[in-house]
Amino acid sequence: MSKQAAKRIMMMRPKHFGFDPSTARSNSFQSQEGANEIAAIENKAKLEFEEAVSKLRSEGIDVIALDDSDNPVKPNAVFPNNWVSFHDDGRVLLYPMMTESRRSERREEVLTQLAEEGIKVDEVIDLSGYEAEEKFLESTGSIILDYDHKLLYACISTRTHPAVLDKFCELMGYEAVVFEAFNKTDEAIYHTNVLMCLAAKYAVICLDAIPLIQREDVSSALERTDHEVIEITMDQMYAFAGNMLEVLNSEGESVLVMSQTAYESLSTIQKSKLSSYSKLVSIPIPTIEKYGGGSIRCMMCKVE
Repeated sequence: MSKQAAKRIMMMRPKHFGFDPSTARSNSFQSQEGANEIAAIENKAKLEFEEAVSKLRSEGIDVIALDDSDNPVKPNAVFPNNWVSFHDDGRVLLYPMMTESRRSERREEVLTQLAEEGIKVDEVIDLSGYEAEEKFLESTGSIILDYDHKLLYACISTRTHPAVLDKFCELMGYEAVVFEAFNKTDEAIYHTNVLMCLAAKYAVICLDAIPLIQREDVSSALERTDHEVIEITMDQMYAFAGNMLEVLNSEGESVLVMSQTAYESLSTIQKSKLSSYSKLVSIPIPTIEKYGGGSIRCMMCKVE
């Protein structure tokens, strides 16, 4: 049986969500328009979060919703998939984060709370020491893991450093498919999970973002592992159509979770292809997407 789809996910209830200028320097998906409406944005994000959890649970998806701490203020805490990853052998990895405002998201009490919920936390491997060398790797934002084939996909950026990538592969026994990826203005795409989603049997990917010379490596790795490649356009990537996650519901059925923005950007043919594998569930999170520059996949951390 495939290990790819998440059976349980952890989500972090935001306390102080808002536009973060320090992350915006490397994240072209964030918007500053209207960002001074701090209280309104915070309240809308909290509402979007609660409605997202409610919708996921109504679809039979096992969500552990935890609370962000008040201090220090962590405007990006709603995206917990960037600082931690959980593995079926009980190992938990903590990652070096590029932006200082995000480093306090790594909280020991989160791991304690998850262990109390029955999540295996046998060994914690802390890679955050790489921050002192200004080398970063932001968990499943930076790396797309193929759990079944011990393969990972990563686009190099200021948040994804080859040295930390190599350390991950050495520790976890993965082989890396490394490439570059650029947005419409030829800036490096900050996280791999913006342009790519890997499910058990298919991959949603914006190949147009990858230079032609490297595209073949990515495509052939996906074909070699029997993944149907479902391409999205650059415009669809900007609508967060690459930022999706496959999860299993309580019946063991495949569900592909995406934002409403992403769903509305898809063509009828793309929806039909995806629906042949997974039930499509879309969640409206416009405030979180606009000011956080991340979508629903970034809000869901696979814990099992």
